[in-house]
Amino acid sequence: MPPTTPYAGKFSPSTYNNNNNLHKYHQPMEASYGDMCYHDNSLVSGSLEALIQHLVPTVDYYPDRSYVFTFLLSSRLFLHPYELMSRVCHLCVEQHRSGDLLLDKIRIRDVAPKIVQLLTEWTETFPYDFRDERMMRCLKEMSHHLARGDEYSWRAMQQMTQRLIRRLAALGQYEEAIATLNASAAERPTALKTKQQNGQRSDVLSISDDAFILAQQLTHIELDRLSFIGPEEFIQAFGVKDPLDNHKSFFRKRKTTNLEAYVAWFNRLSYLVATEICMPVKKKHRARALEFFIDVARECFNIGNFNSLMAIITGMNMSPVSRLKKTWSKVNTDKFDILEHQMDPSSNFSNYRTALRGATQRSITAHSNQEKIVIPFFSLLIKDIYFLNEGCASRLPSGHVNFEKLWDLAKQVSEFLVWRQVTCPFERDRKILQYLVTTPVFTEDELHLASYESEGPENHMEKDSRRSLRSSLLHREHR
Repeated sequence: MPPTTPYAGKFSPSTYNNNNNLHKYHQPMEASYGDMCYHDNSLVSGSLEALIQHLVPTVDYYPDRSYVFTFLLSSRLFLHPYELMSRVCHLCVEQHRSGDLLLDKIRIRDVAPKIVQLLTEWTETFPYDFRDERMMRCLKEMSHHLARGDEYSWRAMQQMTQRLIRRLAALGQYEEAIATLNASAAERPTALKTKQQNGQRSDVLSISDDAFILAQQLTHIELDRLSFIGPEEFIQAFGVKDPLDNHKSFFRKRKTTNLEAYVAWFNRLSYLVATEICMPVKKKHRARALEFFIDVARECFNIGNFNSLMAIITGMNMSPVSRLKKTWSKVNTDKFDILEHQMDPSSNFSNYRTALRGATQRSITAHSNQEKIVIPFFSLLIKDIYFLNEGCASRLPSGHVNFEKLWDLAKQVSEFLVWRQVTCPFERDRKILQYLVTTPVFTEDELHLASYESEGPENHMEKDSRRSLRSSLLHREHR
């Protein structure tokens, strides 16, 4: 049987955006081996049972790592991780059962290191699967099984389990911390219900007037939150019930908590930027805030932090900010125009994609951790994966799993994993970080009202809007 995929190009560039390449999923296959089909020496389809069997190591076989990652990532489109774990463990045990206890012990001893390797890859790459108690029970049972034949592998299983428990504990602490921060940020002091008066509320410039330092702290937040997103969350965000499965879908309870928290951070940053610009009473202070965030956005671009960059641009383009014509007239917008051009959505964000490729190349040849930083515009990454999932069938007419689609999904997500593991090289400033994640921000209605108070309505529609907003907000306060 040929290798699962050519070693030199395990994840070929995704071609789903190119309609001319959609036919490749139906080209004649080069060879079939049982229920698995290959083309040009690369796995392109197979029955689900055959793919599961292909994941299971034997004494003289271990699946290549690209296959392990790809199948563990996308198998959840077809069955629950626990179902896969249960079947893999069953096959690992049964294929070495002979009825002769001594022979079984020898066989277990010989294959045990490879079983441990497979489970180690699973627990380290997809640790959140093991928040399911049934998954942990399978691990425990496999550990007991291996203990009968190989003490070294049993010890390795114990160490692996301890690492997994620590990772899950860290995840729990992170989720609690995010919930606490969100609760703190949701508190709405009186100073925020009206425009800033007499220094009742700090602003970002009173915390830091250095654009580079603020961009560094934003990068800390981005990388911290990226590090807790499980690769499987991309699949679980869009996963649908397998048409060949009559059981309840795993995805009715989508496990995408950390992905959703990261998207919420983007929205918060956009609203924070808009709040900081609309809050000041004086025009010169609003103009200074505009200039400052333009500089912060430019520093984010230079760092490779495209997510914060886009959040800042989004905040500055919100209508309560964009309508402040007198404020904008005091600002040199040349730098902002350049940044907007880089993130221009036309031609499927072609300018941004070029910049992202440049940052990725810089990361590959980096001589320092700072050069390794690549933080993608996350909403677009999710959109790309969504359209890849929706644009290609998961099953072929034959009933086989469309493994070429799974390769492309894995290529997209594996790139994210490389970006996620970078350690932020910048010094932490706890005061700035605390401000960025907890200071209250205006709601959309409050932003519009603050904008009208900064620069009055220009037409009857805006006057009506201001009157309605004042009435609505006053009603909420008296509830």
